[in-house]
Amino acid sequence: MVVEVKLPKKRINLAELQNIKALLSKNSLHTVCQSALCPNIGECFKRKTASFLIAGNSCTRNCSFCAIDNNKPNALDEKEPQKIADTLKELNLNFVVITSVTRDDLPDGGAQHFINTITAIKKTLPECKVEVLVPDFKGDINAIKTVCNANPDVFAHNIETVERLYPHLRSMANYKRSLKVLQTAKELGCLVKSGIMLGLGETAKEVLTTLTDLKNAGCEIVTIGQYYPPQKTSYPVKEKISDEQFVHYKDMALQIGFKSCASGTFVRSSYFAETSYKIATNPK
Repeated sequence: MVVEVKLPKKRINLAELQNIKALLSKNSLHTVCQSALCPNIGECFKRKTASFLIAGNSCTRNCSFCAIDNNKPNALDEKEPQKIADTLKELNLNFVVITSVTRDDLPDGGAQHFINTITAIKKTLPECKVEVLVPDFKGDINAIKTVCNANPDVFAHNIETVERLYPHLRSMANYKRSLKVLQTAKELGCLVKSGIMLGLGETAKEVLTTLTDLKNAGCEIVTIGQYYPPQKTSYPVKEKISDEQFVHYKDMALQIGFKSCASGTFVRSSYFAETSYKIATNPK
């Protein structure tokens, strides 16, 4: 069964949005907000926050739920880490999310580029907290260690969906491999985070199993949001999750031990990331 989901439009301050876009364009930077067609782009830009997309704007994988282009990636821009740091300083941010496309074409999957970006930000803005949302690096433990050694404040990797649906949604990824990425980061001392989309055909039992697997892997922060297809050719929505169901899943996550859980229709992995971080690091 396919369900048409039309998310209610959010008010956007066009002047503020254009100012941020102009700054990003001037520095030749990408944000996942724009590249993945995130519905929160207006709200986040209004708060002068953004999730920066490093290592180019083309992915080597072709997940059926994603809007990011999968043409052949360009060479890495060695100046990008400092350009991001300078942009953050201009925006006067104190928390930033750094993510990337999957770069299976690179020997380290782009791990060193993450380090360079974290290092540039910390040097330029010492008080700025940095959350990284990384690909699976094809399970390369050394790549994961490389990123963790740069001391990000949050290490995130999204599980995205339940194990049964991986062949349909993430054919080039592996559920257990993603759990191992998270477990490795936890063992290296990172604050670990992940996210899952709902409405793809999963059952409530499968959601609970996935949340339990994430918790057992060491996750302390989790996000749960409604999937909607960014393009007509994307994987179709199978169910509209109700507000009551989102509350139920949040209660479930907190009951099994997560320190922070954001759950709702508009929630994406980096949505109010700073708030989730503060909740996880300053428990009542």
